[in-house]
Amino acid sequence: MSHAYAYEYKVVTFRESLIGDALDSDKLEKTLNKHAADGWALKTITSADVKGRVGPGAVEGLLLTFERPRA
Repeated sequence: MSHAYAYEYKVVTFRESLIGDALDSDKLEKTLNKHAADGWALKTITSADVKGRVGPGAVEGLLLTFERPRA
């Protein structure tokens, strides 16, 4: 059953490098614009510990939640 205003969601992990603690605003902007070009609108940004590429530890990062109307 399809609803007239159904949405779909996408969660993207934005992880910072293990070296340095500055948020890369240019990289974040490019990520947001890339998803916007595909019709995704940013719904929320959540700060979280996300899994790093190496080892069992986590690094600080962001979870970006996007939404768009379901086709």
